[in-house]
Amino acid sequence: MVRTGSASVTAGPTLAVVAREAGVSVPTASKVVNGREDVAPETRRRVTEALHRLGYVRRPRFDAGKPPGLVDLVVHSLESSWSGAVLHGAEEAAHDSGLEVVVSAGLSRSRGDQPDRGWLDKLTARGSSGVLFNLAELTPSQYSWLDQHRIPFVMIDPVLEPPPGVVSVGAANWHGGVTATEHLLSLGHERIGVVAGHRRTMAGDARLAGYRSALASAGLRQRPEYVRHAGFDETAARVRMLELLDLPEPPTAVFVCSDRMALGVYEALSERGLKVPHDMSVVGFDDLPESRWVTPALTTVRQPVSEMAATALRLLVRMMDGHRPESTRTELSTRLVERSSTAGPAERRS
Repeated sequence: MVRTGSASVTAGPTLAVVAREAGVSVPTASKVVNGREDVAPETRRRVTEALHRLGYVRRPRFDAGKPPGLVDLVVHSLESSWSGAVLHGAEEAAHDSGLEVVVSAGLSRSRGDQPDRGWLDKLTARGSSGVLFNLAELTPSQYSWLDQHRIPFVMIDPVLEPPPGVVSVGAANWHGGVTATEHLLSLGHERIGVVAGHRRTMAGDARLAGYRSALASAGLRQRPEYVRHAGFDETAARVRMLELLDLPEPPTAVFVCSDRMALGVYEALSERGLKVPHDMSVVGFDDLPESRWVTPALTTVRQPVSEMAATALRLLVRMMDGHRPESTRTELSTRLVERSSTAGPAERRS
């Protein structure tokens, strides 16, 4: 489903739909569509059957006699596993469309809220046909510059609500917050804290709202002292968790609104000699590789980062061809991935 506010419309069969039908990842489905050899025969059969069953129509590649088109992918950092997942999804979708991706880290602001002329001039000089912005917070002048130069662009998980008409792709953050909190409630926890992200941001506010909604649906009073903001920063999350532990009645479980912050929460608990999940249950958000590396492995809400980037790239291709999406906001579903960091409250087990 594609959503704009509360309205929703049914989208056509995309590669993501085919991948879901076949029970594979979008990159794997893309390999089958493109005739790549590194796919198991049984997987290839399932994807091929799903392609025919759903009536998937592959978009034609660009003229093979011409150089491949270029699109820019602007990520907030080249060092994070999040950016790696975004790049993976964008590259697979770009290959499917006969495009090449130019990657750069960050779009800086200069004084007076003016665009970074160096980056924008390079964008036009190399003839990029469109731009994907990941976790970006564009200034009004940057939006204006892109509009004036008629450069199509799509936002991937924008920090703030984009201006009207701007196309964006994100995850069902509110539903993810509900799911994480309901999981802890189902284990018997009633004193549930939350280490939230930034205030007044799309993802941060939506995940926190989901947490509050789940508590309200369970008939539990929200305790303001259980809500701590750490701005998606691992070090700040450690401090916020220590603050929760110092309360007269600390929580027995905590919903941490990103996997990176969950690492800081683990560190704080270790400093106090507390064990996960025996003394504190922890649920994260993202399902980045870090969530599987920590001990115990982190129960978390998975948002399909690579699929978000691939969806954004496909939307950008349509815009480059002169088509406007029916909806300006596309949300992909989230789901809980249960691992080893959650259990019932210690007092119930004693």
